[in-house]
This record gives sequence, structure tokens and C-alpha cells, in this order.
Amino acid sequence: MNSHPPPPRPGLFGRPVLTITIAVAVLVGAGLGGVALAGRGTDPEAPIWNMPAPSSASSAPATAGGDEQTESATIGDTITLSATGDIMMSNAPKKLPANNGTGFFDSVRDGLKSDLVMGNLEQPLTGDTGTSKCGPGSANCYAFRSPPSYAGHLVDAGFQLMNTANNHAKDFGVQGYKNTVEALDKAGLKHTGAAGQITVAEVKGIKVAVVGFSSYAGANNLNDLPVARKVIQQAAQRADIVVVQVHMGAEGSGMGHVKPGTEIFYGENRGDPIKFSKTVIDAGADVVVGHGPHVLRGMQFYQGKLIAYSLGNFAGGGNTLSSDGVLKYGGILHVSLTRDGAFVGGKFLSTYLDGTGKPIRDDEKERGLARVRELSVDDFGDAAATIGKDGSIAVPR
Repeated sequence: MNSHPPPPRPGLFGRPVLTITIAVAVLVGAGLGGVALAGRGTDPEAPIWNMPAPSSASSAPATAGGDEQTESATIGDTITLSATGDIMMSNAPKKLPANNGTGFFDSVRDGLKSDLVMGNLEQPLTGDTGTSKCGPGSANCYAFRSPPSYAGHLVDAGFQLMNTANNHAKDFGVQGYKNTVEALDKAGLKHTGAAGQITVAEVKGIKVAVVGFSSYAGANNLNDLPVARKVIQQAAQRADIVVVQVHMGAEGSGMGHVKPGTEIFYGENRGDPIKFSKTVIDAGADVVVGHGPHVLRGMQFYQGKLIAYSLGNFAGGGNTLSSDGVLKYGGILHVSLTRDGAFVGGKFLSTYLDGTGKPIRDDEKERGLARVRELSVDDFGDAAATIGKDGSIAVPR
């Protein structure tokens, strides 16, 4: 289908929403080695937008406890994260991409390269569990899934950590979600998004905590600000840097602007994006990556921290996401941070969905970039991120 309308009633995770994806990478220069997560080495040809000061490399022991997931890496002073918006790879069982998904992310693989690459996985990786949020006879309701083996396509693309806090994670029930987690674990992919879950990855000796939020059952609740504050405070105690992945805001082609106040979509409270983002930053978050509206939104700085309100549609294989008009545009966000979470620099790379929902790097026209620059200024004025025509991101002066 070429549109992505909401169902008439909430499912296990509610109606369909859009997510955005951010990739975080470590910037390394000559003589500065780095080991990415899950045993993947840092690509020496990865884009370098900020050069960290030289430091001696040494390994740090991996630790784990409770809901934490950690990895060891090489010590350093600056890391770069990358992220994208909503990701759906197919509409199984009948609408699968060409070659069963092989090469699905080829056009955007280079743009994703960073030391920690994150994405919003907006569908379960599961077979048919016999349980769907779209019951018999339901109209205007959509449940999507991809085969568990498609976790391998995410790995091939370079993803290392996936957010599951969104409205499609439980399209095929609790078992479908469990199957998703199992598929991600088997592929060596980290994940975050369950209620109370704080996922910690160690990159170049810097601990990065990633916490997923949405307005749906089973995830950290973006509408419960006191609890959100406590979760972020806990994350800040466990890590040097805290990244928030959040599925928030009303969706649709007319929802590109961010306005103060709560956003309601078909009776659902999709949160107050501005209030939530500032709350988690005040609690200790260093960057907020938003998705959910299925369109790009602007970026602003608050207390020196970057808020990207929506990264748009990144992948919609099987025509699960619309490729009409502004709904086709998305992007890859790169953010460079120091060990203490200070913003060093960033980059936005434009993407779009082709007619089959495959992500394509829009390096010639950079249409998504132009849209984000315009929306940022319109919505946030002096607080808007300074975004150059080359996609560079800087704190406003």
C-alpha cells in the first residue's frame, strides 16, 4: 500500500506511527584506531567531520547487569553517533523486496557509517504468530512484519543498535515482539525500548546509554514525565553519554512543524515533543532523536544539546510507508560528542524512498536537508540548529 493510515483502534502498541533513526559514530583520524560494537571495526574511510585529540588506545572490560547491555572498545575522547528514522523492510509474507532484501540498504550504507549506528525498527521480525493487532473484520488497520532473517540485512547495512519503542513493535503480539528480540540478539544487534530498559554500549572507552520512549504499552512512557526523568537520571549514572530515542508526535504530510503543546492523533496522546525533549535533557540526556510523524521535522538546541524532532521515513520495503510527496524524504543524522556529552559537531545526509520503498541516498539534490533547514528556522528561531548547505550542524551563535 502507498499510504500508512492509522487503524480505528489501538493495538498492542497502538496505531501506526513514524520513527526516525540516528547513527552515532566515533570520529577517528590517522593513528587513532577504534573498535565498533559487535566486533565490527571502524572503517578508515568513514566520514570525518570532527577530529578528536590523539589518545592512547587500550581495551576496557565489558560489564553487564540487569537490563544493561555493554561492549568493550578502544579508549578515545570523541565519538560520533548516526541515526535514521522509521525502518520497515517488507510486508511479509507476500510483499518482500527484490532478491529477498539482499542489497536493500546498499545506497545508504556509506552514509550510515559511524562508530555507533542506530535505527528505529518499526516492525517486528517474526513469522505469523496467529495474533495480530488487526482483528477479523477490522478496517483501516495495518500490521507489518519482516522475516527474522532480515536482521541480517540490518547488520549488512551497518546498524548496531535498534529502537523498538514504537507503535508497530507488537503488531503480532507479545510473542512477535519476543521473536524480534531473539532475532536481534542472534544477529548481534543491540536494542532498546522496553519499559525500564537502559542499553549501554561502550565505544572507544566511552559508555553510551540509549533509552527508547513512546506512548505505547510496554515501552518507557513519554507522557509520564516524572518517570522519564528518573529513567534518564539512572542512565546518566551508568554512562558518560545519554541518547534518547523517542517515537513522538502526530503523523502525516501536514505534520512537519513542531508547535508547543500536546499532539493528539486519532484520539491518541502522542506526547508534547518540546516539553518531553527539554525534560529529558534537564535530567541528563545529551541528544534527543525523534521519529513518528513520518515526515522530517526541524532541529533545535536546548542547553547546548541537540534535539532532532523527526528524521522521517527511512525505509518502507513492501510499500509499507508512503513515498508520496514529503513523506518520501528522510535522512541520516550524525552527531559528534565528547566524553562528557558536549556537542562537537554534526551532519545531516538526505535520503528518500524510491517507488518500492527502498532507501536511496539523495546526494545530488539533498531535498531532505533543505526541508530540515527551513523547518528549523521557522519553528525555533534563535534556538534553531545552524545547518549549512553542506549539511553541517552547529550550535546557534
